[in-house]
Amino acid sequence: MILKMQNIFTISTLIILSSCFFKPKNSKIKSIRNLLTVSAILLFGSCNSDFYLKDDFKLVKKIDAHIHYNSESNAFSEQAKEDNFSLIDINLDYPDHFSIDAMEKFSLNQKKQFPDQFEFITSFTLQNWDSRIWAGQTIEALARSFGKGALGVKIWKNIGMEYKDQMGNFIMIDNPRFDTVVQYIVKQDKMILGHLGEPKNCWLPLEKMTIRGDSEYFKENPQYHMYLRPDYPSYQAQIDTRDRFVEKHPNLRFVGAHLGSLEWDVDELSKRLDKFPNMAVDLAARLVHIELQSIKNYNRIRNFMIKYQDQLIYATDETFEGKSGPAAFKKKMHEIWLEDWRYLITDESLISNDFDGNFKGLKLPKSVVDKIYRLNAIRWYKILKTNKAN
Repeated sequence: MILKMQNIFTISTLIILSSCFFKPKNSKIKSIRNLLTVSAILLFGSCNSDFYLKDDFKLVKKIDAHIHYNSESNAFSEQAKEDNFSLIDINLDYPDHFSIDAMEKFSLNQKKQFPDQFEFITSFTLQNWDSRIWAGQTIEALARSFGKGALGVKIWKNIGMEYKDQMGNFIMIDNPRFDTVVQYIVKQDKMILGHLGEPKNCWLPLEKMTIRGDSEYFKENPQYHMYLRPDYPSYQAQIDTRDRFVEKHPNLRFVGAHLGSLEWDVDELSKRLDKFPNMAVDLAARLVHIELQSIKNYNRIRNFMIKYQDQLIYATDETFEGKSGPAAFKKKMHEIWLEDWRYLITDESLISNDFDGNFKGLKLPKSVVDKIYRLNAIRWYKILKTNKAN
């Protein structure tokens, strides 16, 4: 790479210098010389730029590290390929929607057709929690999924917000009964993606939520609107329990889904990223909260993204079930990905449907962008394909 840059520099310099000292009389030669000079300047400038351009979108390899693929249609994968994305499909314990096995079948179908750009992680259930054989059965199920290529394990918000033991107590993630399973995951060199708790808006009335998307979601899903359930574990209890879990397992690679449910304040998130070197977070469905904070304190947000560039992973949390039709979904995904790219790559003035007011793009350096969009997912999820590591 260094030799290539030196060659570009040498050729560019010679062409530019020749334009200064060589004055051809032939108009055709003069035109060629001028064209070469302009091309050299553009080439030299682009090769040495520390920032991507908006038009580089399709040229840069990227990973959307948190999506949900619940369809036989290839539309999501096809659009990802068009926009130079790889996908990590997240299976979860959501039996009222699809079983873990059903989700895994959707994943394997896509992985078979798009082996170089599709990965998945598995999950486990607590439905047999009070049985003495729960841990053994869970490890056996995880072993089967790991054998099929699962990169890690998703733990969902129903741990801490829904599941109760036979005594009627909420099952929290720091419960010691999880330890055997977590130790197995670590031994297999796999990671955990933890969606524990919810955005802080979940504990507010709908009209006081800071993001329209949150108020819409909790209006449609009141069972998870904790403002309506004061007898359930509090927001702080969820965060404290998660922190104890991460601290208990220092050898575990832990990725906190949705900015680790600390989306409302990057300073609070910074405390955890500083304290737990084994913890990263994805941006899935929470980049809008970063955008909102950047209205009031742009420099703080930009500095946060740069300082914690090794612990931030790009993701959207978009779900595809084929209901809207492939063409409409492809268009929506392209627009979502492009909007996020504009925020992270440019310093343009932008607007959001989720809150009022303009905000400016962060214009992050290339080195930071490459980590957030691809390299961090490869490292934290241990994606070993050489084409993704280059």
